Amino acid sequence: MKLGAGENYGIDFQLVAGDFVIASDVGIQADLKTFSAHSVFGMSVVVSVVAENTDRVIDIQDVSTDMIGKQIDAVFEDIEVDAVKVGMLSTPDCMNEVATKLKYYHLANIVIDPVMYAKNGCPLMEPASIKTLIETVIPLVGVLTPNIPEAEKITGSRIKSIADMEKAAKAIHAMGCRAVVVKGGHAAGNAVDILFDGIEICHFDTARIDTKNTHGTGCTFSSAVASQLARGMNLQEAVQKAKDYVTMAIEHSLDIGKGCGPIHHFWRLYQYGLQEERDGGK
Repeated sequence: MKLGAGENYGIDFQLVAGDFVIASDVGIQADLKTFSAHSVFGMSVVVSVVAENTDRVIDIQDVSTDMIGKQIDAVFEDIEVDAVKVGMLSTPDCMNEVATKLKYYHLANIVIDPVMYAKNGCPLMEPASIKTLIETVIPLVGVLTPNIPEAEKITGSRIKSIADMEKAAKAIHAMGCRAVVVKGGHAAGNAVDILFDGIEICHFDTARIDTKNTHGTGCTFSSAVASQLARGMNLQEAVQKAKDYVTMAIEHSLDIGKGCGPIHHFWRLYQYGLQEERDGGK
């Protein structure tokens, strides 16, 4: 659904399903911040609650599949949705429930970030879930956004070069999704992301920023891609805009906490204020 300027001020509507993280710098909180920064109205479905901060994951509790399904129904029976971003799905049961609902509602723009590890390396997806991810979830996806360790798990292959990333993107695409972005944040050198849409390979290359404060980059990138797709942008442009946004957020990341600090979703807002303030309240 695309709304015109005279209808709800041209707002696009987007749903996120994933983990609610207590530290509020990753997961659904990062997703909703990203949606807002892109002038997209965000709605959420909590699949897991994660007690995590910048330094460690303390515990994870999954929401029942019945409640996951009811949350999704609560959104779709009331508001039309332009795009869906799915994050952490830790178990086969929650994957199957989300997949069932995605098929039922026939969504056009589905972006999935196959979250498997926290920034500190703590596992967030049960090993048994990989098979369900490949067989049940990936064939429904418009855009899958694995990082290098996630792409290695999905493909069963080691990734040590740009060429390996390209091969992985093609292998994952062959599993049924329409497009894949293999993110290069875990590699050495420049931060190079690889997009394969079934036809061509595209590289998105930026200089690596020397900081440990990158908590939330994966969640934010996939949410930014989904936001741009919700606004009607084509895939290549959506990926480029998302990378630009994440790069900005890393450049102005926050050096807080004992571990890897969060990126700054609202740096431009903090720097320049609201439009009304810039216009002197007029």
